[in-house]
Amino acid sequence: MTVTAVIGSQWGDEGKGKAVDFLAGSMDYVARFNGGNNAGHTVINEFGTFKIHLVPSGIFAQNTTGLIGGGVVIDPQVLLEEIEMLNKAGIGVDGRLWVSPRSHVIMPYHKILDGLYEEAKGAGATGTTRRGIGPVFADKVSYNGIRWTDFTSDMFEQRLQVQLNLKNKIIVALGGEVLKYEAVRDEYRGYYARLKPYLKELFSLVQDGLKSGKNFLLEQAMGTFLDTDWGTYPFVTASTTIPSAASAGLGIPPRYITNVVGVTKAYTTRVGGGPLPTEIHDTESEVYKKFGEVAATTGRIRRVGWLDLEIVRTAVDLSGVTELCLTKVDTLSGLEEIQVCTGYKMNGVDVRYADVDAYGLDKVELVYKKVKGWQEDISQARTFEELPANAQSYVKMIEESAGAPVKWIGVGPEREATIRR
Repeated sequence: MTVTAVIGSQWGDEGKGKAVDFLAGSMDYVARFNGGNNAGHTVINEFGTFKIHLVPSGIFAQNTTGLIGGGVVIDPQVLLEEIEMLNKAGIGVDGRLWVSPRSHVIMPYHKILDGLYEEAKGAGATGTTRRGIGPVFADKVSYNGIRWTDFTSDMFEQRLQVQLNLKNKIIVALGGEVLKYEAVRDEYRGYYARLKPYLKELFSLVQDGLKSGKNFLLEQAMGTFLDTDWGTYPFVTASTTIPSAASAGLGIPPRYITNVVGVTKAYTTRVGGGPLPTEIHDTESEVYKKFGEVAATTGRIRRVGWLDLEIVRTAVDLSGVTELCLTKVDTLSGLEEIQVCTGYKMNGVDVRYADVDAYGLDKVELVYKKVKGWQEDISQARTFEELPANAQSYVKMIEESAGAPVKWIGVGPEREATIRR
C-alpha cells in the first residue's frame, strides 16, 4: 500500500495535472482533497486535451476510482459539465467517480459576492478567480454552509431561505440584484437529481482501501504558497494546500502518507495579485515571451519569473517532499543564459521565506546565480542522458539545492514527454 500526495511547490500552475495523469497508472484511487474549481489542471494523453477543475486528473487510467473529498467545494454546474465531457470522450466515469456528501456547495450568491467584494476592495483587491471559493469557505467555517447531505431532506430549503435572507441584504448593499428563492431552489434541486448517482460517503471506502493495501494518489489543488496559513497571505486561496489537508479533506490519517511528490516548474509563474520575487517585468523581453502562459481556469495571462529555489526549498521542508517532478524544462531551450534565485537577504542578512510576510517578500534582496543554457530541442528526449550537459546540470543544481531528488522531468505537455529517472 502506498499513499502518494502530489503537491505544487510554487504558486500553482506547476503541471500537477500531467504529473497525476502519468502517475495514476499504478493507482487504485485518485482523489482531490482541497480547493474547488478555482484550480485548473491540463491533461494531454491518448484521449485528447482536457482542462479539468474538479474531477481528479488521474481518472483517465481505467483501473482507478476517482474520489472528490469533503474538503472540496463544488460548483455543481462545473462538475456536471466535466462528467459529461469525460463520458463523451470515452473515459467512462460512471461507477468509478464518487463525491463526498460532506462537500460544500457553491451557491449563486457565493460567486456574486466574490465579485462584489473584489470590486469594493478597489486597489486592495486580492485577485481572486471570482468562482465563489472564498465566500463558500467563509460560510463553511461560520456555520452558514450548505452541503450535499442537506439535499436528502427539506434541510436544503430551510438553510437556503436563511442564507438568502442574509446574503441578499449584503448583495443589495454592495450594488447587486436580489436572488429569487424559488429560482435558486429549483436550479439546485435539479443539480442534485443529476449528481445523486455520484454521491457516496467515502469514509469506509477510504479506510477499507488503506487497510487492504490499495494505492492512493492524492491531488492537491493550487500550490504551496497559496496556502491559507503558509502562503503569501492575504494573496492566497481559501483552503489548506499542503498534504496534511488530506486528513481533514478525505479522511486519510497522516501516518499513511508515504510519498510526497513536489511538482516544480523550471521557472516561476503566478496568476493574480501578491508578491512574485523573481518576476520579469519587461514584457517585451525574449524571456518573458518564452515563459508567457495563459491560466487554465481564468484565461488570464500568468505573471512570470526566474526559478526561485528558496520557494522550492521551503515547500520541500514544509510538506516533507520525498521527490520532485520538474516540468517545462523544454521551455528553457534556446536561452544562452538562465538566472536562478538561490536565496534572499534583508539588510545584508540571509533570510528564509518564512522570516518575512507577503509585503516583506517584495522588499527582499534576491541572490541570483547565472547558469549556462542550451540550444537543443529536448522535447524528444526520454532518458536523462539524452539531455544536453547544461540541462543535466540545471536539474542537478535544483535537486541539490532543494534537498530532494528529481525523479521525473517534463520535456513537453504530453504524458509521454516525460523522463523517468
